[in-house]
Amino acid sequence: MDIFERIKSHEGPLEKYAEYAEGEYMFPVLEGEIGSRMIFKGKEMVIWSINDYLGLANHPEVRKTDAEAAKKYGMAYPMGARAMSGQTPYHAELEKQLAEFVNKEAAYLLNFGYQGMVSIIDTMVSKNDVIVYDVDSHACIVDGVRLHFGKRFTYQHNDIESLEKNLKRAEKNAAESGGGIFVITEGVFGMRGEQGKLKEIIELKKKYNFRLLVDDAHGFGTLGKRGAGTGEEQNCQDGIDLYFSTFAKSMAGFGAFIAADKKIIKFLKYNLRSQIFAKSLPMPMVLGALKRLELLRSSSELKDKLWHNVIKLQNGLKERGFNIGNTNTCVTPVYLEGSPVEASLLIKDIREHYGIFTSVVVYPVIPKGMILLRLIPTAAHTDKDIDETLHAFESVREKLINGIYKAEEDKLHLDIK
Repeated sequence: MDIFERIKSHEGPLEKYAEYAEGEYMFPVLEGEIGSRMIFKGKEMVIWSINDYLGLANHPEVRKTDAEAAKKYGMAYPMGARAMSGQTPYHAELEKQLAEFVNKEAAYLLNFGYQGMVSIIDTMVSKNDVIVYDVDSHACIVDGVRLHFGKRFTYQHNDIESLEKNLKRAEKNAAESGGGIFVITEGVFGMRGEQGKLKEIIELKKKYNFRLLVDDAHGFGTLGKRGAGTGEEQNCQDGIDLYFSTFAKSMAGFGAFIAADKKIIKFLKYNLRSQIFAKSLPMPMVLGALKRLELLRSSSELKDKLWHNVIKLQNGLKERGFNIGNTNTCVTPVYLEGSPVEASLLIKDIREHYGIFTSVVVYPVIPKGMILLRLIPTAAHTDKDIDETLHAFESVREKLINGIYKAEEDKLHLDIK
């Protein structure tokens, strides 16, 4: 069959919703300055879908640094890959400061988080090695594992007993192949909001010989006394062999980094194909990241404000009987029951009539019959934002329970399965 004909006749699991969902909860357009309130379809909304945890995107010092760096260097400098012509003292300085902050010997900058994680996994393991990873891992981890030619096992989410069972399987396979074992998990799981059980995983090193890679995209800047992440929060950073995070969350930018022992970082610098053959991170993002890191390290004020908002929002939801799962981080999931069409009608209602913009997740990301509304509190949110949101959530839940959206779905004669 012709490849294009196959694609045209077989929609993907999300693409089949495109006709009525695009522009609403898929590919919506947000306008205005990044903040707790932005414009959607000409109307001001309270925004809960942007990972600007510390509110740095519009911090005056950050904006000033970004603008001055762009004026001085433009977006092209430095030209070329770092290994050839794209190295600068600022890139090296940012790596040095990041390594110090997360208590590792060295760090290496990556152009993008998703691309970086995929490439790190591909580079770190050989066909003889065995990968063991949490079944709820982010797509970048899953895609990285797919490149692996050797054995790979998943363990049940945050289930140490399941992990140990799979470590035994991995140990047997590694003994036969002569390879090693590579365990991968997340510091914070971005949908559920649960911290990975890093301390318990690291304890298993006493019984099994493996190396641990942690994706801490949602933990960096939000957890730990200094904001250095989930490893700091759980007092087990030393046991993390490779610590990864992105600039796309707390750092309000783009790019990422990996931190580890000097020898491992040296290996990655000379073998990580996604960086060796990619243009260097532009100077405005490097200087901007240095400023963001400075603000993160110099004061706890932004993180304190973030957690004030997290606690107020999550307590308010629980007091009103909402199911927010087992989150113990800033990520705030709200679980409801309903169909994908009911979910889209609910989202349209809460935006058009209540001015609340939040992300919605349905099957196949979560089980059929479930609706997940994910809220991301930030330091920029206000008590008023939270109060309005709690009122709106109570109202749309009542409509969902009373079958208002189901009746609308039946009128539309939409049968999406």
